[in-house]
Amino acid sequence: MIIQWYPGHMVKAKKEIKENLKLIDVVIELLDARIPSSSQNPDIKEIVENKPRIIALNKADLASEVATRKWIDYFKKQKITAVPVDSITGRGLKEIESVVRELAKDKLEKSAEKGRIGRPIRIAIIGIPNVGKSAYINKVAGRSAAITGNKPGVTKRNQWVKSGQGIELMDTPGVLWPKFESEEAGVNLAATGAIRSEILDVAELAIKLIDILKKSYEKNLIERFKIQDIQDMNGEDIIRKIGLKRGCIISGGEIDIERTANLIIEEFRSGKIGRISLEEPEK
Repeated sequence: MIIQWYPGHMVKAKKEIKENLKLIDVVIELLDARIPSSSQNPDIKEIVENKPRIIALNKADLASEVATRKWIDYFKKQKITAVPVDSITGRGLKEIESVVRELAKDKLEKSAEKGRIGRPIRIAIIGIPNVGKSAYINKVAGRSAAITGNKPGVTKRNQWVKSGQGIELMDTPGVLWPKFESEEAGVNLAATGAIRSEILDVAELAIKLIDILKKSYEKNLIERFKIQDIQDMNGEDIIRKIGLKRGCIISGGEIDIERTANLIIEEFRSGKIGRISLEEPEK
């Protein structure tokens, strides 16, 4: 299943982010806690250059806690602080702010020596589409300052948002990269909602997702969809079984595969199947 999505506005967005970085003190890179590897743009080092950076593992409430702890240790070995975050409830935001203030301390002190006392910390929020950047900013700001949506590509340009805590945040468009390195990365990004659904074969995506979940989260599938005896079934057979159980039937008694596929993908994205991580560092 080959998936690629790199619309033209992303090229412009990447250029604008780099141009604005001269104004930035600290970069917060949002990754999807369920797929920290697939959701990390490989161009990130080129984009942020030598700016201090912290990783926010967003949507941590949907990810496996065990896997998330492994990812935190993984990034720590790379001398990068990673913090599990839930932009809806605000979990992890205070810890992020504490690390940001420490990273910006030297720069603020130098500004104060030049007479610029009390200037705000300027932070760039970057990440792939639909990873939750605007929701994160709104939670920090305490108001609906950034446009949000449940589909990728909502934010089209950089926008500055002031927080009452001496912080200014730059919301940036979600940026992917021209070619995904592997089929697995494309599937993971599609399954978590980082790629526009219009370009996807949802039935094929659901089959891939079921195959992945069956390996490590078979119990979750059985409990959520009230199905049994799936050990020897492939992804398509399991989808048919789920469709029958959920009443996704069309004329002639056939299973509505597309409707069932959409149902499975939506329940995975919303966490109804359970707290699931599609990636772990050692794999």
